[in-house]
Amino acid sequence: MRAIIIGAGRGSRLMPTTADTPKCFAEVQGKRILDWTVDAFQQNGIDDIAFIGGYRIESVQENYSQFTFRHNDNWENNNILASLFYAEDLMDEPFICCYSDILFTPELVSGMMDNTDDDIALSVDTDWLKRYTHRTQHPSDDAEKVTVANGVVTRVHRGIAEGDAHGEYTGVARFSIDGAQQLREHYHRRREEFAGQPFREAKVFEKAYFIHLLQDQIEAGQRMVHVDSPGGYIEIDTQEDFEYARNNWS
Repeated sequence: MRAIIIGAGRGSRLMPTTADTPKCFAEVQGKRILDWTVDAFQQNGIDDIAFIGGYRIESVQENYSQFTFRHNDNWENNNILASLFYAEDLMDEPFICCYSDILFTPELVSGMMDNTDDDIALSVDTDWLKRYTHRTQHPSDDAEKVTVANGVVTRVHRGIAEGDAHGEYTGVARFSIDGAQQLREHYHRRREEFAGQPFREAKVFEKAYFIHLLQDQIEAGQRMVHVDSPGGYIEIDTQEDFEYARNNWS
């Protein structure tokens, strides 16, 4: 199993913390976010880790020489979905991908690893609302929420109402070999159709988020299951989130 970490963006909402370093270098409880990520993967036997960098990629290269690197040299003009596909050549085996600005536990990863019967699985925090009680800079209507039915994800979208959401997509997803192939094929079909044009909520396809493609796959009939984690996850998008993490993560 390979891990692919998507970490090309600057994280401007976390300024001034990201003025000179990548967002994933922000320290929580004496460790960088990226260190927590590596630890969660390695505790589950995942040592093959790829990092998609852009802003200050050289800092990551200097400190994590064990990674396989892919360089999103157009990070200022694209978004998470396009960034992920800079590592398309590494999707030739089962893989777990994640955002670089999140904290998650080894137990969350092990839950994903235990699910081997499905081609695509999304990690979902079912205790998500607790973190939004005092989260004014990143309100719940900006959360990547999911709805589910009979174990299957039916929708992943920011526009889902709080009361309708089963939980929040954590940014961690697992793909089998077949799941990776289905993801790649769908991406290229949509890129050929929408390159330089609006795609779902994105102004242009190149600016699309990963969840835009996931939802598009769901609507096209792709089965995705959810692996629930009641907590064990914190997103760090703003300085407010950063303070919350430093006070609540362990």
